[in-house]
Amino acid sequence: MTDLPPPVPKLDARELLREVNRTTGAGLEFVAQAAAGQVGAAFVRWPDGRDGVLTRGFGSVQDLRRTAEVLEAARTLGLPVPRYDLLAELPGDVGVVQERLPGNEPAVFDRKLLEAMIDLNARFAGIVADRTDLPVPSMYLLESGPGFCLHESLERYDDRTRRLLRWIHEVGHSEPAGMTGDDLVHLDFHTGNVLVDETGAITGIVDWDGIGRGDRLFGLVTLRFDASVRLAGTDLAWFDELLESVLSPAVLRLYWAHMTLRQVDWSIRHHTPADTDYWLTFVETRID
Repeated sequence: MTDLPPPVPKLDARELLREVNRTTGAGLEFVAQAAAGQVGAAFVRWPDGRDGVLTRGFGSVQDLRRTAEVLEAARTLGLPVPRYDLLAELPGDVGVVQERLPGNEPAVFDRKLLEAMIDLNARFAGIVADRTDLPVPSMYLLESGPGFCLHESLERYDDRTRRLLRWIHEVGHSEPAGMTGDDLVHLDFHTGNVLVDETGAITGIVDWDGIGRGDRLFGLVTLRFDASVRLAGTDLAWFDELLESVLSPAVLRLYWAHMTLRQVDWSIRHHTPADTDYWLTFVETRID
């Protein structure tokens, strides 16, 4: 276990805010660092009192403008997604200031929340059919992704992860080789990326850096991985049966391989050996 790829650096929100203000003259005020999130975000305030959320953009400013357009179209359909208020092109970076949606992170993780998210996911169906410029997400099964889904982590960690990587490559050479469809896809659709009101109703879906055109049902596989931790010890057989009823075995295998690569790579680089062992044990429940 030597020479592992480095972790993704945490956001220095104050420095990013200084750069955004210096470049755009927006006059944004730092309010607080957001507690959740693997990479980081910050709550900010506009001079007129509006609240916003500052993040580092994923991709080029052109990519992010396209994301903003897609989210605006989703808003017109009543989906609780944020408006992008500012895209600041910085040297080697893009600062994104988006609307701060109402609600808070869920305090209770249960079947009710999962079912609400599953219902919300259904509303993504077919809504980007006319946005052929929106890319179909890669599964990265045959080559490393841009900062995540790194094959090198699994190759260098231990024999168990090397065997897992060989299985991932095998899936990558099988059919289907990738995602298809015209649905809006949130690539990180988990309980940490929704906001709820005091009744537990969902008021927002956030973290749209990972966006694409394809199969919305991919989000349910992401959510199942999340549920294995958030609802540990809970009977999730009903969720497994749902996945098997809505996805063909080959497509479920494809999505499982992608999430396996993503989660194991991330745990190797950002968490503890115990976390990595947990994910290896979990993902092997569906590996043939």
